[in-house]
Amino acid sequence: MTTTEYPTRALEPGTAAPGFDLRSTPDQSVSLADFGGRRLVMAFYPADWSPICTDQMSLYNEVLPEFKRYAAELVGISIDHAWCHVAFAQHRNLHFPLLADFHPKGEVAQRYGVYDDGTGMSKRALFVVDEGGTIRWSYVSPVGVNPGADGILIALESMAREKAA
Repeated sequence: MTTTEYPTRALEPGTAAPGFDLRSTPDQSVSLADFGGRRLVMAFYPADWSPICTDQMSLYNEVLPEFKRYAAELVGISIDHAWCHVAFAQHRNLHFPLLADFHPKGEVAQRYGVYDDGTGMSKRALFVVDEGGTIRWSYVSPVGVNPGADGILIALESMAREKAA
């Protein structure tokens, strides 16, 4: 895949998670490599402050202890700027990083096949990445529907059972 060729649909389980390096604050970055050896839940969402996105991120903040119980980290990713993320996270008292897929706009969402050219935002999509950097579960929700956390928790539970076996 060249730098301008991106998947047209969400990456599926079994695919290596594409690397990224995104701003979590105006002066700090977070990369996929930062999570090496740990499970990662990636929640792509259209925009800070929208009602459904606010509900979705607030829900994940509430169930964050459950994600941690399965040794999983969580990041939210949207096309909003890092300053917007900082204000949103502070307002909602979020305890996980929000990453700015701001410039080049939506590049990481494009790599994961979840960028919506029509709206100029990412789709509402979830990925669970294992310790080795492989996507183990992915889901794209209708933009107007909060996908909840059940699918994420089922995927993490399945991974924990496999590891224990």
